[in-house]
Amino acid sequence: MSPALVDDLAFRALTAKIASERGFGAANYRDGCLRRRIAVRMRACGVSDYTAYSARLDTDAAEWEKLLDALTINVTKLFRDRDVYEAMAHDVVPAVWALAAPTLRVWSAGCSSGEEPYSLAALFHRHAVSLSQQDRLSRLQIIASDIDRGSLDRARAATYADAAFVDTPAELRQRYFSPGAPATVVDEARALVTFERRDLLNEAAPRGPLHLILCRNVVIYFDAASQQALFQRFHDALAPGGYLVLGKVETLLGAARTLFDATDHRRRIFRRPAA
Repeated sequence: MSPALVDDLAFRALTAKIASERGFGAANYRDGCLRRRIAVRMRACGVSDYTAYSARLDTDAAEWEKLLDALTINVTKLFRDRDVYEAMAHDVVPAVWALAAPTLRVWSAGCSSGEEPYSLAALFHRHAVSLSQQDRLSRLQIIASDIDRGSLDRARAATYADAAFVDTPAELRQRYFSPGAPATVVDEARALVTFERRDLLNEAAPRGPLHLILCRNVVIYFDAASQQALFQRFHDALAPGGYLVLGKVETLLGAARTLFDATDHRRRIFRRPAA
């Protein structure tokens, strides 16, 4: 058996182990992405092959957590890609807020450590205040989900170092975060967000209908079949006319293009056609 085949079989065995023992659907991720992130942990542990790393996981619970943290790609900032949030503040937030629905449901899918849903909360709160409609904020539900429990714990803490604010407008930082560093999200914005653990690929969307879904810089790591299934799930979960916002390096491919209309293709803002 060639060394390349031995290596590939060991890699497959490791990803199957990750899926069976920790419920992480590694098979849905692109091989190149998985190999790079696993390699980082292997180097940190001083092991050179997948079999040895698998044995290390059997005896090191802390390494399991470090591996899962590496695989779930928990890198983000508040108001990441500032122009996208400016476009949402100008077009998407007012359109969603103006809906007559008794409950407005927003899903931040793959929320990592909470920067995205709190950024959304600030935009919606500011818009409500601008219309003197703070009393209607109780109908807004921002559901933020991630597969990684450690990230969710950090999200619920709602406290961020200076580095998380590089894209944050000064006016919003002053209004929605405590002074100094690290800074904590103010209670008015925190109250709008609910966090839950959810496997994006293998569990249903939050109960709908949803009016806005953000899933940014996550889909790119999935294989084509998983992407298509996820876009179909987003379409089905959204109310007619509901919005989908992807990351700037992501787009709709294949059959998914027929599911949504692009309202701002450069900023990856799409909309489910109205019924």
